Amino acid sequence: MEISVKKTIAGRELVITTGKIAKLAEGSCTVRYGDTLVLSTVCSSDTIREGLDYFPLTVEYRERFYAAGKIPGGFFKREGRPRELETLNARITDRSMRPLFPSNLLNEVQIINTVLSYDTENEADVLALIGSSTATLNANIPYHGPVAPVKIGKIAGNMVVFPTMTDLKSSSMELLVVYMKAGVIMIECGSKEVTEAEVLEAIKFGRKTADEIIAMQEEMASKVEKPNKNFTYRTVTPDLEKQVKELAGEKLASVEKSGDKKQRAAAVKKIREEVKAALLLKFPLAKNEINGYLDTLESENLRQQIIEGKVRPDGRGMTDIRPITCEVGFLPRTHGSAIFSRGQTQALVVTTLGTKDDIQYLDDLSGEAEKKYMLHYNFPPFATGEAKPIRGVGRREVGHGALAEKAIAPVIPSQEKFPYVINLVSDIIESNGSSSMASVCGATLSLMDAGVPIISPVAGISIGLIKETNGWVTITDIAGIEDHFGDMDFKVAGTAKGITAIQLDMKVEGISDEIIEKTLSQAKEARMLILDKITAAISAPRAELSTFAPRIVTIKVHQDKIKIIIGPSGKMIKKIVEETGASINIDDDGTVHIASADSAALEAAVNRIKEIAREAEMGATYTGKVKKVAEFGAFVEIFPGQDGLVHISELDVNRVKRVEDVCREGDTMTVKVIGIDEKTGKIKLSKKALMTEQGK
Repeated sequence: MEISVKKTIAGRELVITTGKIAKLAEGSCTVRYGDTLVLSTVCSSDTIREGLDYFPLTVEYRERFYAAGKIPGGFFKREGRPRELETLNARITDRSMRPLFPSNLLNEVQIINTVLSYDTENEADVLALIGSSTATLNANIPYHGPVAPVKIGKIAGNMVVFPTMTDLKSSSMELLVVYMKAGVIMIECGSKEVTEAEVLEAIKFGRKTADEIIAMQEEMASKVEKPNKNFTYRTVTPDLEKQVKELAGEKLASVEKSGDKKQRAAAVKKIREEVKAALLLKFPLAKNEINGYLDTLESENLRQQIIEGKVRPDGRGMTDIRPITCEVGFLPRTHGSAIFSRGQTQALVVTTLGTKDDIQYLDDLSGEAEKKYMLHYNFPPFATGEAKPIRGVGRREVGHGALAEKAIAPVIPSQEKFPYVINLVSDIIESNGSSSMASVCGATLSLMDAGVPIISPVAGISIGLIKETNGWVTITDIAGIEDHFGDMDFKVAGTAKGITAIQLDMKVEGISDEIIEKTLSQAKEARMLILDKITAAISAPRAELSTFAPRIVTIKVHQDKIKIIIGPSGKMIKKIVEETGASINIDDDGTVHIASADSAALEAAVNRIKEIAREAEMGATYTGKVKKVAEFGAFVEIFPGQDGLVHISELDVNRVKRVEDVCREGDTMTVKVIGIDEKTGKIKLSKKALMTEQGK
């Protein structure tokens, strides 16, 4: 039976429909807003993988090119592996919903979102999450939802919900907040140095819309006939759990407070191995179960020490930041480099400056786009002292890179001011938590070392949360173990003026506005301290670029000159590039970008372009070579690639019968400009005029 729920939001109708397509999935629905439509499905496994000791959730987001009336590129003309945007949108759903499934559930759950129609104005990421939450409720899978995503913008000082793609171009923020009845469970934000107060205002502003979307999901769930299915959970053996506590409880609680990750991990590992060795004799098949109890015990001890004892695993106070060091110019041959260290987290960030040849071209549902600024994040296994296979870039690496890129984007100079393609790579070479925020700090240092005139330095910090029934506490600059056993990872990046990026991930079911306000305030205080450390290492962008970086000179030529500079089949521009070694790119408006790391090559190429682009002046005299002889006259090249006609009647003061009697191809001739056609730009030259002036 087809069921639809509708609601007008921001002047457009939001429609959730189930029972029409994908009916064999346990839960399915379509979500339409404007002419953008997403199909969301959810299925769970009937069998449990052997040895599984965690909840196996997978979330996919795929965009069909036909949704926007396009055919995929490439030889095979079909969709391939997920593009970066698809990965990021899958993560939005995953991060919002994962905390709301029982952590001890063992049935595999797979959520798939497919964009079937796209109108280029209404984004599909929000619709995919609405659909995922609705489909999961309809499937009767254990899930503590619903959730309601609301995108908020601020345009001309006014808050708006569900801004269009056009609206976002003039918005000072793009804030995605995922709400529950109990509070907020996920935030993703990119903004132009907005204040903490503006972010809080926007979060409160979106609540009404979120409540309406939650009500729509609950209305549909109440009308849908749900499947009956039994689910499997991790087994609990009370006697075994009790023995784990007796053997490990006091030992784990007494582990020495240390900021050294390896030292603490070694001490904990020793205790765990001793406990497992003792208990596996009695419970030989319970290895995973014992590990689970030990994890729970370690978590309880850490949380109790922080909540009640106000002491963190490394001995820090609640708002203390680990020791910070900043170093610039670490690598001798790169255009800019920096190492940012915070405790045992260390990011090596390298800046490379490129030309228009290095622009990244993107082809997605919105159409073709260009990227002239990129930041990539790499997390090799040695960063945590592990030996693992190195495969392709993982979702986490894509997400962390996108967050750091978003944080730095508002301070990147315009192309008019700095006409370079900027590529940043953050290699995490040591990690004990908050590596994405270390990447932000390292990126600022690296950009300034490269001489990129950024608008302001940017720093980032992660705030954690321990929340119990008897209270909660926020902690600054969370280390790896605090992230693992804590309830929140609230990353905030920005300048001294305001926030440029936020990412919130939760492990509990939502946080209040009070916690958000406290977190933003705590993050601002930490950010200011880190900015002081950054500017102490390098106070401003270097005045000169690296000697190894390309120099770019931009000159403007008349549009009519473009074809002359390029030449037939690109002959002229290829010749200049081959002879000088410089890179040359020409825009349709006549802007010519000439680049080379060799100053002599750059100067030579610039001079060649200027020579070709010279405008002939009426009455001026030029000396050039005869390029071609015809019956009616001779063509003389007065500038490289540009010639004019000396009519046979203008070759001599005396009557000329044959052009060849006066000149041949390759001869040098001095001529005067006697006419320029305003429409075609064709140049009329005369040798006779000069002879007359000279009395010959």
